[in-house]
Amino acid sequence: MTARFGRVLTAMVTPFTESGAVDLDGAVRLARWLVEQGNEGLVVTGTTGEAPTLTDDEKVELWQAVAQAVDVPVIAGTGSNDTRHTVHMTEAASATGVTGVLVQTPYYNRPSQAGIEAHVRAVAASTDLPVVVYDIPIRTGRKIATEVLVRLAAEVPNLVALKDAAANPAETARLIAAAPPSFEVYSGDDGFTLPLLAVGAVGAIGVATHWAAGPSRELFDAWEAGDHRKAREVNATLIDSYRFETSDDAPNPVPTKAILRVLGQPAGPCRAPMGPEPPALEDHARQVALGLGLPLAT
Repeated sequence: MTARFGRVLTAMVTPFTESGAVDLDGAVRLARWLVEQGNEGLVVTGTTGEAPTLTDDEKVELWQAVAQAVDVPVIAGTGSNDTRHTVHMTEAASATGVTGVLVQTPYYNRPSQAGIEAHVRAVAASTDLPVVVYDIPIRTGRKIATEVLVRLAAEVPNLVALKDAAANPAETARLIAAAPPSFEVYSGDDGFTLPLLAVGAVGAIGVATHWAAGPSRELFDAWEAGDHRKAREVNATLIDSYRFETSDDAPNPVPTKAILRVLGQPAGPCRAPMGPEPPALEDHARQVALGLGLPLAT
């Protein structure tokens, strides 16, 4: 099955100027560069894009600018922990030229499974765009029950995919076995991409794909060719990148912005409360980049 949005997508950072303003020109340059590196799709204003710190107007401007700049699928992160606001932003995204929307489980207020299901149904009903639901319990405080996902996949026509960052491949296997064949699963946690491929995932919405889209495509190519040993070997070359992309001292997207800077790409600082960067993060970024043979900015 051909992945609807492509196999290798990046949850793109939002470049800022040194004063903290959104760098729209930088976002366009970065989006085009990511596609040149081999990304087959982009997610704009997700967690990696620092969506919680962006105004509604900034999000709309980013969706419009990136969707116009590239010829690959662009998915807009429209979710929040407020159903009405998520519906509002989803309706706004529908007029910007994006390909689909990404909607995470409502965070912090920890709704029941019935509340989560009602949230997703309301958002999907507000748009004709394909909807990707994002399950990341470490950030939201709630795992979407497999039974809820199966029911939504079967009953909501434009709910087409799951971004899976639940770190439970066995449960993902159960979902894929029970959901309609057209429902797609994308890895939402780089370190779990290979295990999720083994149970039926079709792609990845990654972070390390900012700088490692090429090897990520090699991993998918090897897997699809049945060369599972080669896929494991490629995955092994990416383990340092997976470990680098987030940590307690430098949570995502702080490391990604550091490595983009050493590669000479638009990034800028993170908005508060992310940061400040730990000492020597850029030195670590250079080591990761050099380990993959990437050219550093001069």
